[in-house]
Amino acid sequence: MKHTKESPRLLCPSMMCAGFDCLAQETETLDRAGADIFHLDVMDGHFVRNFGLGLEDIQCVRRHTSKPIDAHLMVSNPGEVADLFLDLGVDILYIHWEAEADTARTLSHIRERGGKSGLVLNPGTSLEAVEGLLPWTDYLLLMTVTPGFSGQKYQPAVEEKIQKAAVWKERYHYCLAVDGAISPSVIQRLAPLGVDGFILGTSALFGKGDYQTTMRALRAL
Repeated sequence: MKHTKESPRLLCPSMMCAGFDCLAQETETLDRAGADIFHLDVMDGHFVRNFGLGLEDIQCVRRHTSKPIDAHLMVSNPGEVADLFLDLGVDILYIHWEAEADTARTLSHIRERGGKSGLVLNPGTSLEAVEGLLPWTDYLLLMTVTPGFSGQKYQPAVEEKIQKAAVWKERYHYCLAVDGAISPSVIQRLAPLGVDGFILGTSALFGKGDYQTTMRALRAL
């Protein structure tokens, strides 16, 4: 699913920000509100100094929506655990170039398993460093904050890389998404540049009131 002039942008709630006392209900409510992809952050306390969603959380979200779900693996050596997440029904599996010794092999394996391959770049990683991997990439996710912690400020310096990645879409045919302090004003600025998908956390969606009303307003920006 890609954003084109004829289709809406992809709005992807980050379930790390959802209410975990009622995760099933949160998933169903966001589904009805029009979520396109459910974004699931997985952190191992090693690649990033924090811990993220567990396998049971992913299973819960998977049971309560038929929409695509992704797993953003902020873990060391993600290729070693890729099959575990694909077996859970994850549709898009994101891995960090900075965390994988043989990134092309892992991206290719994800595709061979029937999943969509996702490549994530930290703010300080250039597109040129990974250009050779883009033919194996279905989704390119550019971080606009340092991964691992919420509540950070958006880094506008990443926008030059975002603009270049949008141009390169025509050559490599990936879906371009951004993650990190994505506010309504950031969506307004980046959507015209060619960004397809936006990971939504507390800056735009959670804690902002009724999900359906908020999602409708974000889609109309």
